[in-house]
Amino acid sequence: MATQRILSGIQASGSLHLGNYLGALKKFADMQALDAERYYMIADLHAITVWQDPAQLLSQTREIAACYLAAGVDPDRSVIFPQSAVPGHVELGWLFNCVARLGWLDRMTQFKDKAGKDKERASIGLYTYPVLQAADILLYKATHVPVGEDQRQHLELTRDVAKKFNHDYKVDYFPLPETLYQGPGARIMSLRDGTAKMSKSDPSDNSRINLTDDTDTIASKIKKAKSDAEVLPSEEAGLEGRAEAKNLVGIYAALASVSVADVLSDFGGKGFGAFKPALAEVVVDKMSPISERLRALLNDPAEIDRVLRAGADKAIEVSAPVVAETKKIMGLWN
Repeated sequence: MATQRILSGIQASGSLHLGNYLGALKKFADMQALDAERYYMIADLHAITVWQDPAQLLSQTREIAACYLAAGVDPDRSVIFPQSAVPGHVELGWLFNCVARLGWLDRMTQFKDKAGKDKERASIGLYTYPVLQAADILLYKATHVPVGEDQRQHLELTRDVAKKFNHDYKVDYFPLPETLYQGPGARIMSLRDGTAKMSKSDPSDNSRINLTDDTDTIASKIKKAKSDAEVLPSEEAGLEGRAEAKNLVGIYAALASVSVADVLSDFGGKGFGAFKPALAEVVVDKMSPISERLRALLNDPAEIDRVLRAGADKAIEVSAPVVAETKKIMGLWN
């Protein structure tokens, strides 16, 4: 019997890039080596907390599912599904809205960041996003959640919801999920600005390596990537204050599965004229097979839909009894 149950996902908004691959997709595939049940959703319900074009949203959901598959997530070993295809996410989300407290949500820094100064015009969904996220996790009674630094606060709220539910109804029903630490991961920054995260919303396509980019496009973007006039240092301390150099060295290290120190041992004292071609070779070697698989999958939307439907059926089978039991505990007609 599996000792862990893992839940994670990616929001269905925009095409994925190298940062998403190293920060999430590669880890999703690597976690298949763990003795665990794995549920990987495409978070389309979270996407609509801000307005989405309906046709584009559906297309992005399929594309992200294809990215999972291209990166090595096996639907026979992991459940891949669209969040909106499983009714329990919305249903448990409402039940937890009645458990969570306003003060908890007021402390969520992501709402303040995303809503900005005009929070009165933000959707209620954007404000209650963390409660739906708690429902996402606890709907499968997940024990472990791989989260980045920006989501740690939301996982803590999930634990608060579980604790309050268990306390208020005098049950020991929901587990308190823990962070699944997957080792240090490279923080991939923009190829045009080493101080900004690589982002699918950046207006410059040259700022990122998209998972759909072909070999020539990848090599061209690395060649054009912002760097500086100095040679690379021989030790990591020499990268401080050199954001672009640090980013490019970090990308090489992450994709080559070596340490930054190893990279600098090989390239210290050399300029970017020598380093960039080597970096392009590493990125092309690792990413072009994924890009090829991704493009092939996107040409077969029926196969993507088959995987998503099969995953949704499995997710419903596991989650429906959790909703039913939660309603029973709360005294709701069921």
